Amino acid sequence: MTAFAVNPEALKEAVAAALGDMALRITLRLGEVEAVVSPQNYLAAATLLRDHPTCKFEQLIDLCGVDYSEYKMGAWDGARFCVVTHLLSISFNQRLRLKVFALDDELPVVASINEVWGAANWYEREAFDLYGIVFEGHNDLRRILTDYGFIGHPFRKDFPTSGYVEMRYDAEQKRVIYQPVTIEPREITPRIIREDNYGGIN
Repeated sequence: MTAFAVNPEALKEAVAAALGDMALRITLRLGEVEAVVSPQNYLAAATLLRDHPTCKFEQLIDLCGVDYSEYKMGAWDGARFCVVTHLLSISFNQRLRLKVFALDDELPVVASINEVWGAANWYEREAFDLYGIVFEGHNDLRRILTDYGFIGHPFRKDFPTSGYVEMRYDAEQKRVIYQPVTIEPREITPRIIREDNYGGIN
C-alpha cells in the first residue's frame, strides 16, 4: 500500500466523514487534527478509526489522563477528567488526537479500548493509577506505578504534594510499614542576593 503525503485539512474531512454524528467536534490547530467524542461513542469511534478505509489508524502511540480542574486558572467549565489518545496511521502517514471526557467527576469512567489496540493496556492502567479514571472492560485494571498500599491518585490537581502516607522499615516488626505523613508543609523563600558587582556585573 502506498502512503500519501500528510494533508491536515484532508485528514480532518476524512475523520469527520468517518465519525459522522459520533464526533462532538473536530478541530485543526497548528497542523494537528483533534477529535472529541462522547463516552457512549468512544469504543465505537476508536474501532471505526482503526478500520475505516480512509483513516486506518492501526497504531496507538500514547494514551494518558488529564485533570482539567485548574485549567486556565480555574476558568474551565467542562468535565474534569479526560482521556487523550494519540493515533498513527502507518498506511497513510497521518496522526490524530482522540479525546473523551468522563461524565462523572467523582467516579470518572470511560470504556477500555484495549481490545481495539493492545498497546492501550498499560497506558490505561497508568491513567487509572495516577488519575483514578476507570476503564470499563479492561481485563486487568490495577495500579502499575504506585505501591500496592498507595492511597489516592497522585496526578490529580487536588492531591497533596507530600501525599497522605509514608512508608518506612520497622526494625522491630522486620517489615515495611505505612504511617501518616510526618512532613509538615512549609514555605521556602529563596535567598535573594543584592550585591553590587555580583558575578562581575557592573
